[in-house]
Amino acid sequence: MAKLSADEGSAPVTSDGLALAKLVCRGDRRALARLISSIEDGSPGIEEAVAFLYRRSGRMYTLGITGAPGAGKSTLTDRLITALRSRGLTVGIVAVDPSSPFSGGALLGDRIRMSGHAGDAGVFIRSLATRGHVGGLSLAVPQVTRALDAFGADWTLVETVGVGQVEVDVAGETDTTLVVVTPGWGDHVQASKAGLLEVADVFVVNKADRPGADQTAAELRMLLSLDEQRKERATPDGDSR
Repeated sequence: MAKLSADEGSAPVTSDGLALAKLVCRGDRRALARLISSIEDGSPGIEEAVAFLYRRSGRMYTLGITGAPGAGKSTLTDRLITALRSRGLTVGIVAVDPSSPFSGGALLGDRIRMSGHAGDAGVFIRSLATRGHVGGLSLAVPQVTRALDAFGADWTLVETVGVGQVEVDVAGETDTTLVVVTPGWGDHVQASKAGLLEVADVFVVNKADRPGADQTAAELRMLLSLDEQRKERATPDGDSR
């Protein structure tokens, strides 16, 4: 679709989950926002709405972006939005943030870095709270990305909360997983133990103007090569399946 917003003068948005889902499939932006809130809150009847969306989804591409705190995930996400929009693609953003200890909602710490896209009808940005989930995501992420798919987004970028080595859940929820590291990222053995080599489809060495960027890239290539050799040895016929 050309834009991710409803036409002016659209009817008032209902609070019924299935009715909201039907409006979402018609491109109603307000309905999408309310439906995501209902998904996050686990409102009664939301399962029927999600099932309705499931039958009308399946065309969107999802990219997961993960990495340690301070790696520059939000800034990279902002640049990816710009690149996708320059190609005429519509983009959904699911940014997972720590939960407020008072309200349970998302602490919107890094959303300012994406504020330049706030007025773009081809971009929909939503923050979700982890609400105690430790895998770097919110439990609502799969349903929310499905809603964005039915809404008409071409791509959705899922940015995990910056919790470090346990951010591996994103690999099971997105088509491609991008892991962001920085020069001087620390003990590469710890990265291997964390499972990052297993979940990453793409590594990005961010802040590459800092000293040590080339060394970090070389370490990653070495680790990936060693991991591939380990996999080959683990199979009797040498196939790295």
